[in-house]
Amino acid sequence: MAIWVVPMIYGDVAEPRSGGGTKELDTAWYDARATFYGDIHGGGTQDGACGYGDPNKEGYGLATTALSTALFNDGYTCGACYEIMCARDSQWCLPGSINITATNFCPPSYSKTQDQSCNPPNKHFELSQPMFLKIAKDKAKNVPLRYRRVPCAKTGGVKFETKRGPQNHLTILPYNVGGAGDIKAVEVKGSKTGWIPMTKIFGQIWTSKVVLTGQGISLRIMTSDGVSKDFINVIPPNWGFGQTFDGKINF
Repeated sequence: MAIWVVPMIYGDVAEPRSGGGTKELDTAWYDARATFYGDIHGGGTQDGACGYGDPNKEGYGLATTALSTALFNDGYTCGACYEIMCARDSQWCLPGSINITATNFCPPSYSKTQDQSCNPPNKHFELSQPMFLKIAKDKAKNVPLRYRRVPCAKTGGVKFETKRGPQNHLTILPYNVGGAGDIKAVEVKGSKTGWIPMTKIFGQIWTSKVVLTGQGISLRIMTSDGVSKDFINVIPPNWGFGQTFDGKINF
């Protein structure tokens, strides 16, 4: 996938906006449990319910997790960052903590009598195997955790991947989002339109429900803590579907 870096001649980046008031990230510690999925190389962790495709190629690496229903919040928590540590199990826990990003969903298994880790109301992290082995011994299967939200520390600007929506409507995947990390609202503005609210399809895939082909595109992103930033003319008029553009700045 090519990363398109848009020259500054397409416009300036506006100052951060506050939409509906900001709020502090909840960084209190909570209890949960963890298992792992995929293999030691991260196989099986791609194309998840957040829409990120290959988290490794998109800068998340293998420091990722799938969340149970109680934490996933219908995909609105995609992109959130957590500090986690194995706790209260001296037989299986390793010392220290790790930071991870939510990139997938761990679905419930209502028909099973065992392996119900991701069923409501359980708070559960299904880690990539390499990250699980940083906090627990290799023979551990299901371990108790302490976890808390932390700000996402990302390198470079927010990235925007263009996707073809129904009837050629512009659809966007924002990723590499710093700060709170998880997005609660997106607006789009073509060079011939005003600001238009986008609709979340699933995970962090947002669609405009309008055709914006041939127009320069600006995007407004609001994270879950209420911080909003405008990415003015981040996508040039000759854009196409399946391209990725660099927003230059981050939260």
